[in-house]
Amino acid sequence: MAFSGVEKQSVVTGIIIHHYEKQHPVSFLPAASSSVSDKLCSKLSWGEMAFRGWRRLLLGRQNALARAWRSRRGAPSLRWKRCRHWSTGRTLDPEVRAFLEENTEVTRSGHLTPEIRLRLLTPRCRFWREKPDLWPYGDPFWAIYWPGGQALSRYILDNPRVVKGRSVLDLGSGCGATAIAAVMSGASQVLANDIDPIAGMAMRLNCELNHLDPFPIAIKNIINSDAGKWDLIVLGDMFYDEQLADGLHRWLRKCIRMHQTEVLIGDPGRYQFLSHSIHNQLHKVIEYSLPEYTRQENNGLTSSIVWSYQPSSNSLESC
Repeated sequence: MAFSGVEKQSVVTGIIIHHYEKQHPVSFLPAASSSVSDKLCSKLSWGEMAFRGWRRLLLGRQNALARAWRSRRGAPSLRWKRCRHWSTGRTLDPEVRAFLEENTEVTRSGHLTPEIRLRLLTPRCRFWREKPDLWPYGDPFWAIYWPGGQALSRYILDNPRVVKGRSVLDLGSGCGATAIAAVMSGASQVLANDIDPIAGMAMRLNCELNHLDPFPIAIKNIINSDAGKWDLIVLGDMFYDEQLADGLHRWLRKCIRMHQTEVLIGDPGRYQFLSHSIHNQLHKVIEYSLPEYTRQENNGLTSSIVWSYQPSSNSLESC
């Protein structure tokens, strides 16, 4: 199935080549916009959030993010004020590029994969101290290197055979670290996916930082659609909402039943993940102790685990 001209505009890196269109048909929809109340945020500076553990603010907004992922049409939930139109070619929107370069820090420390350089929000960034309302785009979930993604990326870098010569879909890619790890480890094809267009731009910048050619990026909610045949699907930190977890569970089972796709999940042990029925069909692959900085920024979580999703035959038949 070939994409229409409008659908192709949802691909950050420009054109997904014809091979991708034939082998990996994806229904690309418009990115979502936000209806989340910012009353609490407007009362706090980013510096105050840093003192309290500012990631808790984004965690509090994950209900809205989950609604966007659950909606096939992209229900309003991610606010992006100034990025309605931007180039889909090889060159990023210069205004957005300049903003991201000015207001993020290039770092390789404090996480599990020092081999990968990333642009992230850190205490040295201006918006760490500014009011969140002054951030002109959607909530920057992509600017955090979440622990589930860290574990997946570390595992892939340590075990390149997992992706070497294989096609990989990185669902909810965020900063793009796991997709970058897959490229570094020899994956034959990589598609990163997120619903925030700014995340896509940040991924492009992170590819540049790591001297990689940009991989295709689908800015779209592909859950509940046919994502095509992939050898491996990786997803980290996506089980933060019960309904979203239910949708992911059903969708992943269909991917496995239809295409015999392998699925790896990264999660630090959040309640919504551990309490979900999918947990009974997981095989623990490896557990990593988190660096101290990541522990402090994630409410004291001490480790992150990579799981292999292996649903039973009866489960696959029922999906």
